[in-house]
Amino acid sequence: MQPVDFTTLVAACRDLQQQWIPARLEQVYQRDRHTIALALRTLKQRGWLTISWHPQAARICLGEAPPRTPDTFTFSEQLRHQLNGFALTALELAAPWERVVDLQFAQRPGESPAWHLYIEIIGKYSNVILTDAKKQIVTVGHQVTAAQSSIRTVETGQPYQLPPALTATAPSRTESQSRWQERISLIPGTLQRQLLQNYRGLSPAVARSLIAKANLTSEQVTGSLTNADWQRLFSAWQEWLKLLEAGEFQPAWTKTGYTVLGWDAQESVTSVQLLLEHYYGDRLNQQEFQQLREQLGQKIRNCLNKLHIKAANFQQRLRESDNADESRQQADLLMAYLQQAKPGMTEISLPDFETAVPVTIPLNPEKSAVQNAQALYKRHQKLKRSRTAIEPLLQEVSDEIAYLEQVEASISQIENYNYSADLQALREIREELRIQGYLKLPSYPSRNQETEFQPHRYHTPSGFEVWVGRNNRQNDQLTFRLASDHDLWFHVQENAGSHVLLRLPAGTVPETADLQCAADWAAYYSRARQGDHVPVVCVEPKYVYKPKGAKPGMVVYKRERLLWGRPPAATV
Repeated sequence: MQPVDFTTLVAACRDLQQQWIPARLEQVYQRDRHTIALALRTLKQRGWLTISWHPQAARICLGEAPPRTPDTFTFSEQLRHQLNGFALTALELAAPWERVVDLQFAQRPGESPAWHLYIEIIGKYSNVILTDAKKQIVTVGHQVTAAQSSIRTVETGQPYQLPPALTATAPSRTESQSRWQERISLIPGTLQRQLLQNYRGLSPAVARSLIAKANLTSEQVTGSLTNADWQRLFSAWQEWLKLLEAGEFQPAWTKTGYTVLGWDAQESVTSVQLLLEHYYGDRLNQQEFQQLREQLGQKIRNCLNKLHIKAANFQQRLRESDNADESRQQADLLMAYLQQAKPGMTEISLPDFETAVPVTIPLNPEKSAVQNAQALYKRHQKLKRSRTAIEPLLQEVSDEIAYLEQVEASISQIENYNYSADLQALREIREELRIQGYLKLPSYPSRNQETEFQPHRYHTPSGFEVWVGRNNRQNDQLTFRLASDHDLWFHVQENAGSHVLLRLPAGTVPETADLQCAADWAAYYSRARQGDHVPVVCVEPKYVYKPKGAKPGMVVYKRERLLWGRPPAATV
C-alpha cells in the first residue's frame, strides 16, 4: 500500500486550507481504533474530515459520513469533551519537511488556539495527539510508554515533542546542481536508494516519478549516469520543488497507485481529497475483505466438520437400532434352549426357529442364561427407544448442515473484492452468523438497520433483468419482499445456491433463451458450479415458502419445472 508521503500531505493540507479554514467543529466520531472523523461546517458547506493513524494507511482527507452506530471509544469521547463548540482556525505543517500536521482550535477565528491536534503520519509510528495551548498532552490515540520506545514516549500529562528529526538533508531550490549531484553520487549505489538516503521528504513513489521523468530507471547506478542524465534528473528535481512551493498539484491514478504531481498519470481525479479517500478506502476494504472471508470460511468449515461427525454418529446408532429385532430373536432362542446353555460359556450356537440355520449368540460368562436373555431383551427395548430419539436429532443436524452449506456457498461465490457491495455482503453474512449463534461478536443497535440492497444484476437476451442474491439475507429479501407474481424464481435442485429472480413485466412471456439464461446463473451461483449441466428448478414466487422456524435462506417450493443450467455459459 502506497503511504502518504510529504508531497501528498502538502497537497492535502493546501486543499483543506483553501476550502475548510475556518470551520466549526460540530461532531467527533471514531470509526475504529485507528480512525476518527470530525464534522466540520463552514459558511458554504459541511463535511467529514477523516483522520487516521493506521500503520499502513495513515492520512488526513475529507471522507464519507460515518455509520449510524454508537461510538464507544474513549479517545473520541475525550476529544468531544475538549473540542466541543470550538472552531478549526488553522491547519499547518508542524515542521519543515516533516509529516506532522497541526490542527489548531480556538473559540472563534482570530483568537489564539486553545487546543492543538497533532496528526503524525509516519508509517507504523503514526499517531494523533491532543494538547492544550501550552503543548501539554491531554489525550492520545495510541500511548507510547518507555517500555515500548526508548527514544520518545507519548503519554498524557507530559509535554508534547515532535518526532525525532530526520538526519538527511532538506531539499532546497537554491542548492546548485554540482552540490546536489555530488551529494547523491558520493557513495556509489542505485539511483533511487541514493536519493532516499540523502534527502528528506522523499518517498519511493516520488523518487521513482523523478527518475522516470528523467527517462532513467531506479536501478541504475549513479556512476553510470552521463552529464545529460544528471541534467534531466536535476530539472525534474527542481520542477518537483517548484510544485511544492506553488501548490500546483494534479491528482491522478497511476499504474501502481496514485500521484499528486500529475506525472505518469493514467486517469486524472478531481481533487486530492477524493483521491485519498478512494485509494485508502479501497485498500483497507480489500484487507478487511480477505480477512473476513478467511475468518468466515474457517468458521463454517469447523462447524461443518463437527456436524458431519455428529451426523455420522447418529447414523451409526440408527444402524444399530436396525438390529433391535435381532437382539429380541436371540433372547427368544436363548429362553427356548435354556438347557443347552452351560455356566461360563462366552457364546452359544442355536438353530433359528424358521430356517434352522445356526445363530451364534454372544454370552456374558458371569451371568446365567436367563440373565443373558434379559440383557438381550433390554438391549432390544433400548435400541427401539433410541431410534425414536435419534431420528429428530439427525434431522436437526441435517438441516443445520444444509444451512451452513448454503452459507459456505455464498462465501465461496464472493471470491474477490471489486466493489464495496462485495465487502457488505460478507458483513451481512457475519451478522447473520452472529444472530444464529455461530459467532460471538459485540452487537450495537443501529438507527438504520436496512442497508442498500445490492444483488448481482444481469440481463437476458431479451433484455430482462436477472437478480442473484449474494447471501441468505439478500436471498430472503429477493424471494419474499421483491418478487412479484409476474416474476420467475430459480434455484439449483437439491443443492446449496443463491436465489435467482427473473424480473418480468406484467403479461410478458419469456423466451426459452431467457429461461435458459436465468437457469445458467442459478447453476453458476451454486455449489454445483463446476458441473457442465446442473438441474435447476423454475417456480412462480407464490409457490415458494419458508417453513416455520427455518433459518435464513432456507425455503421449500412446489409446482416446479426442471431446467438444465449450464455454469460455463454464464459469463460474469
